Amino acid sequence: MKSKDTKENFYPLNVELPSLKSLFIEMYFNDQLLSTGTATLISNTRESHCALVTNRHNVTGRHQETGKCLSATLGVPNNIVIYFHCSGNDKGNWIKVKLPLYREDGSPFWIEHPTLGEKADIVALNLKWGDDVLKMPYYLKLDLDRVGMVVSPAEPLSVIGFPFGMSTSGKLPIWATGFLAQELSLITKDNPVFLIDCRTRQGQSGSPVIAFRTSGHRTIVDERISASLSGNTAWEFLGIYSGRINSQSDLGRVWHVSALEKLLDAAELDYNERNKNFEVTAEQ
Repeated sequence: MKSKDTKENFYPLNVELPSLKSLFIEMYFNDQLLSTGTATLISNTRESHCALVTNRHNVTGRHQETGKCLSATLGVPNNIVIYFHCSGNDKGNWIKVKLPLYREDGSPFWIEHPTLGEKADIVALNLKWGDDVLKMPYYLKLDLDRVGMVVSPAEPLSVIGFPFGMSTSGKLPIWATGFLAQELSLITKDNPVFLIDCRTRQGQSGSPVIAFRTSGHRTIVDERISASLSGNTAWEFLGIYSGRINSQSDLGRVWHVSALEKLLDAAELDYNERNKNFEVTAEQ
């Protein structure tokens, strides 16, 4: 589906809509660049709460399992720069938004998974939206990004992000395509992660992972798998890429969209609670 054909905001470039949903990010300690990565926006519907999501190790600057610093400088980030698409007549350009990662009391701005906590390599950031930023989230409850596609092992998937900080045009991402390496039915609530076989590299952490089809796909109709041979482009948002299992392998972990649903709920709850507390304080 071309962006100009969607019900989203008009975009002048002839690119696929998922390319507009991956955002380039930079992690800094003060003014020192430590690393680059990928983020995206998620929302249930067009009217519901919208949050930025990326990997936890991107914002902590530490290996998710060992806790070691990921930067050769041994620094950990205290602010993040997000490259958003500009809105209005400035579409086709990007605006850099710099945000602190910690409050004055040292607590992080990011929200972790409500039950898995720091074990989950996904976090959300709540943002205050201005008119100069174009919001292009993956919708978790709409069939624009989740058509109910059946995806089986060995079928192709795309990791859409910024390997080594590279991009195609401006800050549009690179599509790295690999294959699903397991049955999605094996995902559990305690470990909502699945494996893919894809040649990914540093900088793609936090990338959306989708099954992208241009000539038909399978869905479940009346409890049976049915093939759709429509000529329309369709995709299924499956999760957020977290990184390879080790440096010698092309197998990588993806946090399933079911975990993102819980994370988004936690982000919305945090947003509402903090706004309510702010209103109470302002009235006193």
